[in-house]
Amino acid sequence: MPPLLQIKELVTVFDTNRGRIKAVNGVSLILQTGETLGIVGESGCGKTMLALSIMRLIPANGSIIEGTISFQGDDLLKLLPEEMRAKRGNEIAMVFQEPMTSLNPVLRIGEQIAEALRLHSNLSAKEAMALSIEQLREVGIPDPERRARDYPHQLSGGMRQRVMIAMAMSCHPRLLLADEPTTALDVTIQAQILDLIADLKKKNNMAVILITHDLGIISQTAENVAVMYAGKIVENSPTIDIFANPLHPYTRGLIDSLPAGCGPSGRQLPEHLQTIPGSVPSLYNLAKGCSFRDRCSRAFSPCADQEPKLMEIKSGHFVACFWAQQTKH
Repeated sequence: MPPLLQIKELVTVFDTNRGRIKAVNGVSLILQTGETLGIVGESGCGKTMLALSIMRLIPANGSIIEGTISFQGDDLLKLLPEEMRAKRGNEIAMVFQEPMTSLNPVLRIGEQIAEALRLHSNLSAKEAMALSIEQLREVGIPDPERRARDYPHQLSGGMRQRVMIAMAMSCHPRLLLADEPTTALDVTIQAQILDLIADLKKKNNMAVILITHDLGIISQTAENVAVMYAGKIVENSPTIDIFANPLHPYTRGLIDSLPAGCGPSGRQLPEHLQTIPGSVPSLYNLAKGCSFRDRCSRAFSPCADQEPKLMEIKSGHFVACFWAQQTKH
């Protein structure tokens, strides 16, 4: 069966006063129908820009200069703007990181969902509003008839995020991109939102790309995980493998920095909370070689002047690291 989504060597750049940066730098991914793929990494590694590239919603000073994004056999980068608009929100939907900035503050909740429905269907205003209320009920918002008349500021953060999910799911997309959907929510509400996404995924046989900096969330929700660093994917494997045997030193650092109780059960936790030394390099002046080498305890001579390529070390487990590629696992 062909994949639902296949990305090959995607490069997204931004031209600024300080020069050109590659926010997404040669990313390749495959996503199957019904799969949840977690994309993790520190802030600024390119996770959100990858999602916006898939949606073709990158800011005006950005452009996609290389690669392909194949969705159900169509290259999204070759579609006309009106053809992409027909897919966006209909077949591919996105839940953004901060719902308060994504929802229109002067439109009632029901009107915003109804607008999304009418954009992709021939529903009347009354039919679209009735479906909006039903969508609010499906995502667990109590008294949806009343809440449909509320404005965004009248809802809690967790309820606003549910509204964003209701809006994204209104046309039953094949692919949902969820960008940090639990940011700024307390732990209980986080779990509810993640359970909701999982339930909707199963009910609609939908694929999900879950973007987060939290590997603990990934361990509970995703079948596969891609680790990003400085615009590149440095490790990609089934989630269970990446926790059992992380191959890239950056992935090892992320997992070791998890507090006790996070991650899959049975994982050996370090006695003391670990940190990764240094900080993410500036994309304006990436040096030759491996972009992680200045923070890496495993760096050796090839890392200084050669860029490691993503290679399959064992079945389904890919890593871009000279040390990992020459070590027996």
